[in-house]
Amino acid sequence: MDSLIWQNYQYRHQQNLEFSDSLESPLEEKDRLEFESLDWYPLDTNFIVWARMERSPEAEVFEMPTSTDRKPEYRQYAILHFTLGDSTFAVPIYRNMRLKQIPMYKDHLFFPFSDLTNSFGTYGGGRYLDLQIPEGDSVLIDFNRAYNPYCAYNGKYSCPIPPRKNQINFHIKAGVRYRVTH
Repeated sequence: MDSLIWQNYQYRHQQNLEFSDSLESPLEEKDRLEFESLDWYPLDTNFIVWARMERSPEAEVFEMPTSTDRKPEYRQYAILHFTLGDSTFAVPIYRNMRLKQIPMYKDHLFFPFSDLTNSFGTYGGGRYLDLQIPEGDSVLIDFNRAYNPYCAYNGKYSCPIPPRKNQINFHIKAGVRYRVTH
């Protein structure tokens, strides 16, 4: 567990560097110039959980709604079965049909979700996690790495809206919080 905590600190540092970088930051210029750090929840190992992955080989490609008119194509890759506190969840994860053609993203899975912190500490439109296709039937979910979509910071971005079946009825107080700056 200590190595996961260390990896989280490294991840946070890297995210803060990217947000302060003029070439990589999703922030509007005025916000980037004032940027010091993303607003993170304290690291909490209760939000690092193993999930059983039930693959969805028959799932069809669909257009995921976004914050704009753009409709990227995704396919449900699997359903993740996991426990937070005393509650169990079954939540779909997706694979972007365009990104899977790019070698560095060929194993990328997209986990958009909304939870009970949305609009009450986190971005109202939900948050995301990036996962990798595992070799077996289980995957580690680390909600301490949950992040806001770029459209939370800048209206020029088009961000997928978490599907209704990705609502997690739990307060996930982990990852990036959202502080309205305007």
